[in-house]
Amino acid sequence: MQPFTHLTGIAAQLMRDDINTDQIAPVLPLRVLEPDYAAQLFVRWRHRPDGSADPDFVLNRPQYQGASILVAGGNFGCGSARESAVWALAAFGIRAIVARSFADLFRGNCIANGVLPVVLTLEQHAAFAAQVTAANGNAPFCVDLIDQHIRAPDGTIYPFAIDAGERTSLLEGLDDIGLSLKHAEAIAAWEERTRDAQPWLQMLARNET
Repeated sequence: MQPFTHLTGIAAQLMRDDINTDQIAPVLPLRVLEPDYAAQLFVRWRHRPDGSADPDFVLNRPQYQGASILVAGGNFGCGSARESAVWALAAFGIRAIVARSFADLFRGNCIANGVLPVVLTLEQHAAFAAQVTAANGNAPFCVDLIDQHIRAPDGTIYPFAIDAGERTSLLEGLDDIGLSLKHAEAIAAWEERTRDAQPWLQMLARNET
């Protein structure tokens, strides 16, 4: 996946709580072999019942075209565990989401797909959301994972915390398998030692397969 070190971009505000994965990206019919995930992002909110674009929806407004930071409320990404919700955000160009809280499974899917989930305290979040509203898409914000903070256009710093392992995964662009392969030599050495010291384990593994 694409590494995440820092991101400078427009922040769009969608201040709703409990936005679920079906609202983020509805399930596509199985017959769709090559889905356009970007087109699926908030598709029911971005369009009117007649299929035309809703000019009032934040991501349809001219100043938020190309927004790469999404600001939401609490419990973002609740509902089902579908990973396609994160794929839709990433395909649209959203690389960072700032919220008061995230659903655990959705947050894990973000980390696995190179999207940074940032949790701010209630006070921080309120102040940050106010600055996003004031900027109105006319000034960029900088999300810095190396120094773990967000810099607003006026220079205000919003620090955030993130698990060390998740931070490494994002900075280096590695999923769980990639992180494991960083220790390939140690794993191979352990397997060799185990093969010599406990050969019956190899026999059991072969019998089970």
